[in-house]
Amino acid sequence: MKRRLALLAAAGALALAGCASAPSPADYAAEQPVLDLKRYFDGELVAHGIFTDRGGKVARRFVVQMTGRWNGNQGELDERFTYSDGKTERRVWRLTDLGNGRWEGRADDVVGVAQGASAGNALNWRYTLALPVDGRVWEVQFDDWMYLVDDKVMLNKAVMSKFGIRLGEVTLSFTKL
Repeated sequence: MKRRLALLAAAGALALAGCASAPSPADYAAEQPVLDLKRYFDGELVAHGIFTDRGGKVARRFVVQMTGRWNGNQGELDERFTYSDGKTERRVWRLTDLGNGRWEGRADDVVGVAQGASAGNALNWRYTLALPVDGRVWEVQFDDWMYLVDDKVMLNKAVMSKFGIRLGEVTLSFTKL
């Protein structure tokens, strides 16, 4: 009987945990310092990152040199990636401030339009990336969260998935130069 009660309690706890809602930018509205994307991504930045597979193993390390420029509500973020195996990549984001913490982003390897929302110190991007893998291109979804720590450092954690299955995570530390 005690064993059944313990199993029922564990099942109930798991069911309640499954009902927990995903975070939203509004959860961070009171957090400081407030993330001003136009100010943070203006000028030169560097980021150091890793990609971990779904088992948590580091599969790739990289450094990103970035330059941000703004003209009113339109911005460009030029990212130049160098991977630990020597390969390089470039992505140029075209960003639009839609007001009220809403953002849009476009890049050549982004399928459609990235949708962003910010509040307090946090920004959440959701987008589909056309990712070359072994001679094929996979369309993978990103749920990308950025958290401003101070005026120089921002942390970024993105979950990559396909068909709702988690493939891995990207973790980055940005430094404004």
